[in-house]
Amino acid sequence: MAAANLGLVHQGSVTAHFNGDSSLHKSFIKTQKISFCDRPWARFSQLELNSKTATSRYPSVVAMSVSQTVTKGKITVAPLDLEDAKEPPLNLHKPKEPYTATIVSVERLVGPKAPGETCHIVIDHGGNVPYWEGQSYGVIPPGENPKKPGAPHNVRLYSIASTRYGDSFDGKTASLCVRRAVYYDPETGKEDPSKNGVCSNFLCDSKPGDKVKITGPAGKIMLLPEEDPNATHIMIATGTGVAPFRGYLRRMFMESGPTYKFNGLAWLFLGVANSDSLLYDDEFSKYLADYPDNFRFDRALSREQKNKNGGKMYVQDKIEEYSDEIFKMLDKGAHIYFCGLKGMMPGIQETLKRVAVERGENWDEKLSHLKKNKQWHVEVY
Repeated sequence: MAAANLGLVHQGSVTAHFNGDSSLHKSFIKTQKISFCDRPWARFSQLELNSKTATSRYPSVVAMSVSQTVTKGKITVAPLDLEDAKEPPLNLHKPKEPYTATIVSVERLVGPKAPGETCHIVIDHGGNVPYWEGQSYGVIPPGENPKKPGAPHNVRLYSIASTRYGDSFDGKTASLCVRRAVYYDPETGKEDPSKNGVCSNFLCDSKPGDKVKITGPAGKIMLLPEEDPNATHIMIATGTGVAPFRGYLRRMFMESGPTYKFNGLAWLFLGVANSDSLLYDDEFSKYLADYPDNFRFDRALSREQKNKNGGKMYVQDKIEEYSDEIFKMLDKGAHIYFCGLKGMMPGIQETLKRVAVERGENWDEKLSHLKKNKQWHVEVY
């Protein structure tokens, strides 16, 4: 479906124009008092949204879907107070007092041959739930918790798939990458809606103007270290685990911001079932064409590619293929990130351990060093 109006972008010199003021997983960390620019964080009032159409939310901008955000050159963004913050915002909204945000758009990301459905969902938080790249939002779906009658559903955490500026480049939206969780009875092979994922189906079925209760932001493990703009970042994702990396890469290659001028190497490994399952492929392919010295992109398509042994190609097989390069990069201080289903990690760990042994290294010692040096970042679910 077509996305709602997001931002006005001029091709060529590429600048973004905005309406209004441009200033701006299971448990949550204790709320901290955050100060930006030596002054308390100010909550902005949410802009009114006509519930019938998302286009009225941004009356002087043009429609832009995920694929249409692939532009020539970088987009200049007006700096937010977040750029001067020394610490990320954490848990500004708790589960007992969530923030009511508004759905701007829901867009199917995958092709017809993809197993299952994955959607890109843009949420308007009006600048009231700011975040850094790599953080997560909690979402509380409507309805009653079946295990606690009378109580709301539990919070579900989703990695944010946009930079702090959002898909509208004004710091007032955030994007989620959500796969619809559907349950099929193993005996009949038919879908059982009563066992489908409550929150993922709520989000994927949402319409522009719908309300959504969000908490957070949460998390510090997956924050993008920006102290060294020449650093190497190795990103390993399966499926919707690509969400935080989309945020990283947009900050590196799509936006021209005031503080972070990336000149290092970003290397993305993405594992999905087939070509139709690839997420944000147009964006990533554009970065590859425009920044060949700063970006590498390797896809592992389990139903279309074979590994060296003739079996299915999984993301750990791609890692093994480039293991010598990866280990040398880690030895030089590269950051490595893993995001996706919990089941991805055992295979990856086994591969890395096997490679380490072949290189005459002790993997347990190496892993301990990477963690101690803050080079190892894992977020699985």
